Amino acid sequence: MVIKVFLASSSGSTAIKKKQQDVVAFLEALKVDYTELDIACNEQNRMWMRENVPEEKKPSNGIPLPPQIFNEESYCGDYDTFFDAKEENSVYSFLGLPPPPGSKEAQQEEEEEQAEEEAE
Repeated sequence: MVIKVFLASSSGSTAIKKKQQDVVAFLEALKVDYTELDIACNEQNRMWMRENVPEEKKPSNGIPLPPQIFNEESYCGDYDTFFDAKEENSVYSFLGLPPPPGSKEAQQEEEEEQAEEEAE
């Protein structure tokens, strides 16, 4: 499974640049394998990203802005949903990846499973 992060290498927007840097830096800190796909220099990447972001996730103008995150062909989300997952310690489930042993997310899953077992 390859995480695909669609970015714009030559964005004039400081906000977009910061969001892209935040996503990439966090994935690198977690040691998640990912591929950066530039939509500014590659028309195929741009078209693929635009076609594969679900309709309900597109902004009112219909053109999704980077960064957009996919796991292979599956849409994970944009910066806002990534940020929410980061805040909730659920980035691995957001990305559709199993959390590594010992991570906060893995510990949360174990605690939830134990609570369910005790409830039964």
